[in-house]
Amino acid sequence: MSHHTHLILVAMLTLSSCAGANGHLKIGAIVPLPAKWQHRTPTAKPLDTQALTTWWDRFQDSVLSAVIVDALISNTDVRTALSRIAEYRAQRGLERAGLLPSLDIGASASSSRSRDRSTKLTKTSESYQAALSPSWEVDLFGKHMLNVKAASADLAQVNENYYGAQVTLAAEVATAYVTLRSAEAQLAVVQNSLGTRRETVQLTQWSEEAGTGTALDTQQSISTLEQARATIPTLQLSIAQSRNQLTLLSGRTPGSLDSVLSKQRDVPTMPTGLAIGIPAETLRQRPDVRAAERGVEAAFARTKSAQRERLPTLNLSGSLGIEALKAGRLFSPQSIAGSVLGSLAATIFDAGRIRNNITIQSEREKQALIAYEATVLTALAEVENALIAVQRYSERLAILSLAITAARKAVTLSGMQFKAGEIDLFVSLDNQRTLLSLEQQEVITSADRANACIQLYKALGGGWSPH
Repeated sequence: MSHHTHLILVAMLTLSSCAGANGHLKIGAIVPLPAKWQHRTPTAKPLDTQALTTWWDRFQDSVLSAVIVDALISNTDVRTALSRIAEYRAQRGLERAGLLPSLDIGASASSSRSRDRSTKLTKTSESYQAALSPSWEVDLFGKHMLNVKAASADLAQVNENYYGAQVTLAAEVATAYVTLRSAEAQLAVVQNSLGTRRETVQLTQWSEEAGTGTALDTQQSISTLEQARATIPTLQLSIAQSRNQLTLLSGRTPGSLDSVLSKQRDVPTMPTGLAIGIPAETLRQRPDVRAAERGVEAAFARTKSAQRERLPTLNLSGSLGIEALKAGRLFSPQSIAGSVLGSLAATIFDAGRIRNNITIQSEREKQALIAYEATVLTALAEVENALIAVQRYSERLAILSLAITAARKAVTLSGMQFKAGEIDLFVSLDNQRTLLSLEQQEVITSADRANACIQLYKALGGGWSPH
């Protein structure tokens, strides 16, 4: 027996015991959970589910918070998920209705007219009838109640999917916002470097005119200047596309948020003291894990319902008839007749329909268990990946900070020495290129760390509220 098959069988037994008690699958029934995260930080705090609801506020960027809140209201995917909740609530109502009797009512009227030739008198008679016909398939062995439980689990799963859509959307908006601010910051770095490069071009041109420099020096400095300028259109394209992405996620037309996003802001800074808790807390918080649990519960109930198709069914039907000579006397009728009929039926031969349906539902139950296992494993991996990314990008930023400090000093010193004729132009240009590259890397890494933090909040199940 394979390892995964053994886990599935154990989970099915666990689910059976849980269903008898509270109808919920125990976390850890399929995948053994670690007691702690491998890459937790020393300053990590217990999971704060209330703070996770609006984790974006911890970046202390009012524009970011406003855009996310707006998107959670207007986004098309979230609105669709909300509509599906209403759909599945009505579906559960249909299943519940099957537990109750149905009542049909009918009414008829007739009249007759006859003429006596001997007396030449015409006789007219009228008759009015009304009938009530109740029918009820008694849920003798709980098959219909299991269908109601399955529908309730479906509804709960759709609710969790709605919460999951909120989690995903908040992270997508935040990531697009970080991309926007990163492109703006990189553009500012490039534009700031152009001043130094223009100054170098001017110096080489003057030296060439004075006969102390060469045309090669001039062209090399111009090439370095234009190389930096060539990155500007690409960064401007990224800015425009990021703005459009944010408007799309907000369910709006391009340009609708330009007034809000037009003022340049820094790349959001990662908050300190991340509250990550333990793996079990995260799995209880994540909507996708909770949705997978509800999927298992629905599949389990449908398997049990299919198995009870083998059992007999009890149908009750009846009628209550009322007859009166006048329409106004239906509530004071001359005659009332009623009957009740009960029938017990069991399937003897169905060409394997019930057996095959049981097999279908059993396999779907296994698939739901496997999907739950995959969701749990994905959740654990996402948190670990986000944690290590936050740590490594923080380390890289610290190293880049030291490199940039040294590079700025090198640019200043080489510029002074070039003016004094003490060093070659290429040394000064190389230092300028190095500084620009390091400053751009710092912006990109700062954005990477912010995105890693966003992914960590998403992996912890933050960004949704049941209200």
